[in-house]
Amino acid sequence: MTEQNKSSANLVFAADLGGTHLRGALVDRDGVVHTQSKQETPKASSPQCVIQALRKVADECQQRLGVESLYAVSILVPGTLDSANEIVTQAPNLPSLYQFAFKSALEDTFGIPVLLENDANAAAVGEMWLGAARGAQNLVCLTLGTGVGGGVILNGQLLRGTFGTAGELGHTTLDAFNGPNCKCGNRGCLEMFASATAIVRMTRERLNNYPDTILRDENLTAAGVYEAGMQGDELGIEVFRTVGAYLGAGIANLINILGPELIVIGGGVANGWRLFEEPMREQVSQRAFRAFTPAVEIKPAECGDNAGLLGAARLAWTPEKFQI
Repeated sequence: MTEQNKSSANLVFAADLGGTHLRGALVDRDGVVHTQSKQETPKASSPQCVIQALRKVADECQQRLGVESLYAVSILVPGTLDSANEIVTQAPNLPSLYQFAFKSALEDTFGIPVLLENDANAAAVGEMWLGAARGAQNLVCLTLGTGVGGGVILNGQLLRGTFGTAGELGHTTLDAFNGPNCKCGNRGCLEMFASATAIVRMTRERLNNYPDTILRDENLTAAGVYEAGMQGDELGIEVFRTVGAYLGAGIANLINILGPELIVIGGGVANGWRLFEEPMREQVSQRAFRAFTPAVEIKPAECGDNAGLLGAARLAWTPEKFQI
């Protein structure tokens, strides 16, 4: 980086404030990630601890590159924001931020414009900018991780809804009367069938039916279930078939309601694509409107863990309307 670049504000500090890890990066206008840093997300009861952690990660990134100034700060929150994207209205894994005026507090700390965005919304923007959704204008991005997040882009713009909470696709109902209880207060949500947490739960629930399974580890993980399935373990295969079936039913609902041209599936669970793709597509073909469903493309995400960071940076470069 030249001395001219160092002294000019042509980098955005983008940070993904996850429930487990805080990841930060400096990203330029072309989507090039110049440096990244990661630490554990603070669990303290004070929002100031979160702000200090973000400041620390930003300082580390700037010092690494010798950068003195930034164009903006863009923070991803694993929860919902108010309609003005200034106050955190719900963040189950970060309770200290509940109803906290996060944006103004961050701007006081950094002294430059700050953008807040839902993490799944940003992932959709990142995939549209530099990933699997390049060129699309109407798309849905599902992020299958510990939970299930969603971002919807219609006519090139994020769908936010009246209260800024549109896109909570993981909490659409698939089994209203017999499904497992969800932490959101509902039961039978998509998240209860297509997340990493759901994979571990469903595996444990079915252990007694598969006496020969290798999946009896107390420290069971979704990745371990996938690996067992790829090795031919019948329980691992069955669990991922269940994931695919429910995911397909959920996608069919989204196709019928929103009419997208593209569905992008990201997050760690998407690594199980080879095991859940077939039952997913079977359910989509059976349940979505058949007149236009064949034209809807369903594909895995391409930006990996950086999708949200890239989306955050992209939104920060267009602060006037927060459009793509």
